[in-house]
Amino acid sequence: MPSDRLLSVLTCPLCPAALRRTDGALRCAGRHTFDIARHGYVSLLTGHRRAPSADSPDMVRSRASFLGAGHYDPLARALAEFATELAPPDATVLDAGAGTGHYLAAVLDALPEALGLGLDSSVPALRATARAHARAEAAGWDVWRPWPVRTGCADLVLNVFAPRNGPEFHRVLGPDGALLVVTPTARHLRELRPSTGLPAVDPLKEDRLRRTLGAHFWRERAEPLEYAMSLTAGEAAALVTMSPAARHVDAAQLRGRVERMAAPVRVTASFVASVYRPRREPR
Repeated sequence: MPSDRLLSVLTCPLCPAALRRTDGALRCAGRHTFDIARHGYVSLLTGHRRAPSADSPDMVRSRASFLGAGHYDPLARALAEFATELAPPDATVLDAGAGTGHYLAAVLDALPEALGLGLDSSVPALRATARAHARAEAAGWDVWRPWPVRTGCADLVLNVFAPRNGPEFHRVLGPDGALLVVTPTARHLRELRPSTGLPAVDPLKEDRLRRTLGAHFWRERAEPLEYAMSLTAGEAAALVTMSPAARHVDAAQLRGRVERMAAPVRVTASFVASVYRPRREPR
């Protein structure tokens, strides 16, 4: 059930009015109404719209299984450490493209009075985010569109392997807020590519990221994180099927390819975590 504090963050996506809770739904003064799902999230998408890039149920299940096994815990811990430096204990944290809410939960653990809001267009992902943490809320939304969130309400915006909407990141952050972005490097999962068909990471990805955000943000710092993982065949398959690349790989073929790999499967995890600060006057 959305909290009272969340209602001070969200706005009606059809008009600028505030939302209030009534009869199992959120409603604005203009009587636009948005149902609260029994799983605890609220869908603000109208006309049953769903982003083409929304995660499928299989992708969310694979991600929950893989992350639950702890393979990306070093990344979650790094984000939690960043959060304690960048945001106050009672921060409002927005996670754009929250997925299962795994990283949002790690940040909320580090900020004992913070409110977390995960935005995602995938219903299975929203269900996972809504139960990821006692202070995590989830709202169905396409993060490419203008967000139903108050201007300047956020202390920290997370963006972990998700679409980047620079203008909205800038609008929702307070003047002292921070944007924390995680991207894979060209070495990420390199051992899996020949046998699974995973596409290579664009080596110019970081340059494109800076260009994408440069009009609204300046990069304060960037920190690499790289380590080796030892996976079972099933975990390696989950790692591939939880990613957007899974849309281009036949699931049965993938399982066959991974099962032929010698276990344990040694795989490189390689990321860059970048801290961006909003420009006072966007260029």
